[in-house]
Amino acid sequence: MKFAVLVFPGSNCDIDCYKAVEDTVGQPVDYVWHTATDLSAYDCILVPGGFSYGDYLRCGAISRFAPVMNEVAKAAEKGKFILGICNGFQILTEAGLLPGTLLRNTSLKFRCHDTVLRVENNENPFTSHYAKGQEINIPIAHGEGNYYCDDATLKELQDNKQILFKYVNNPNGSLEDIAGISNKQGNVVGMMPHPERAVDTLLGSEDGKLMFTSILQAWRDRHESASIR
Repeated sequence: MKFAVLVFPGSNCDIDCYKAVEDTVGQPVDYVWHTATDLSAYDCILVPGGFSYGDYLRCGAISRFAPVMNEVAKAAEKGKFILGICNGFQILTEAGLLPGTLLRNTSLKFRCHDTVLRVENNENPFTSHYAKGQEINIPIAHGEGNYYCDDATLKELQDNKQILFKYVNNPNGSLEDIAGISNKQGNVVGMMPHPERAVDTLLGSEDGKLMFTSILQAWRDRHESASIR
């Protein structure tokens, strides 16, 4: 399995994502610059956190037009695995690859601390190694992590089990305590908390490791099934 970590001007969690892949699953991983026009070599694409293009206009609003995002959309259509973390989540919503949007925290303050999430759906490729209802410690670092969508979209998210994580103690005013969601197909995931910063007890938690081991397992299962057919 091969991972790509996208890098935009202003990304600052790209190294964290790269190291998380190395340390948790030991699979090949490359940094991929925002001008790239071919992602065909990669099985999983990580869109990291940071402040892409300085968060001018809106968070993710400029990155959404980077050449590499055309390739991310193609990868999503092919069923490849895509994970957007923090600013990466914002970029995926701006690109229309995930529903909803991220607003300013209701406190109007940047929140940077550990937070407890509850696993709402462990049937997604990124969450299968967790137990449903499991509470995990994953840090946040954002000023605009307040997830919002309209009533019709919320009902779809609930009906299709697209809500993967919820905050136990909501830090930002997010609708229904939502911390992470997927698309309908389940292969595109966005979340505001940072699992790549929770892969070792030295970091305060290793609860994020299971996201990376889950996706490796999903990829292996997919390829084993294809080889049998």
